[in-house]
Amino acid sequence: MRRAESVTFGGSGLDRAAHLRGDAGALADLRRATGARVLPLWRGKPALVPADGGETLGWVSADAQVLEAAELTAFLGLDDGGPRFAADVSAWAPPDLPDTLDSFTDRTEQRHPEQPEGHRFVELRAAMTRLDARAAELAATAKALFDWHRIHGFCARCGVASTVAMGGWQRDCPACGAHHFPRTDPVVIMLVTQGNDLLIGRSPHWPEGMYSLLAGFVEPGETMEAAVRREVWEEAGVRVGRVDYLASQPWPFPASLMMGCHGHATSREIVLDPVELEHALWVGREEAMAIAAGDHPRINPARKGAIAQFLIHNWLADTLD
Repeated sequence: MRRAESVTFGGSGLDRAAHLRGDAGALADLRRATGARVLPLWRGKPALVPADGGETLGWVSADAQVLEAAELTAFLGLDDGGPRFAADVSAWAPPDLPDTLDSFTDRTEQRHPEQPEGHRFVELRAAMTRLDARAAELAATAKALFDWHRIHGFCARCGVASTVAMGGWQRDCPACGAHHFPRTDPVVIMLVTQGNDLLIGRSPHWPEGMYSLLAGFVEPGETMEAAVRREVWEEAGVRVGRVDYLASQPWPFPASLMMGCHGHATSREIVLDPVELEHALWVGREEAMAIAAGDHPRINPARKGAIAQFLIHNWLADTLD
């Protein structure tokens, strides 16, 4: 396995057993099997439990009382031969829910009264680096699926309410017969360099001190390489020549596939699009190392677990493969 596949949410090799999704009888038998386990999620937060200094998924049996509030169940696959499902229990309303939950800083945890001791619902971005590769992939898959179902309840062709099919991996329209599938949006994220200098920037709504690599959605009819060049030019006014693919990361916030690329800049002057970027700058390798170590007076390191941090770390270590 390439180093690139060790990015968070990637490289676990989960057996998704897609051939079983269309067999409702087989899925029902798997749900009743002795080794079946279900992962509850509440508003996109997976159930977690402390384990060996980190976190692991808070699996429950298929007949656990916490699942009585489940609005939707999805088949995730087989893990060590055991069937794994996820259940959306977002209908439950905790009594002490904050009025607002900041997606960047949500450290709140919720516990359903029927969850086992130590189990609680945790924002995935806050816990992703504490999960092993398999747990991270399972949690990301479940979150992405349920987020998609939450906003795709009606047929995009005729507007009639659709129904869940294929073990949670499809929605069917009973009126016009259309089939709808989980959406993944391709996004390029760019390690743009010129010699030993790296281009970083920040969006206007980000927390103070937060900088990262530039990124943007791939448009229809556009190659990944063209998207890199267009986004960097539109956001920062910098021209990019050669583009190399580096690594990808599923990013279920809510439904992106981040495609990490190395863009070789052919110009240097920065001209900002203020709608997209509040600030951007070139940093040399030594300054980038200080940022990554948390020793910079103004700029914070990229978020741990995100592909931006992964790419910057490997660029600094000269281990991009």
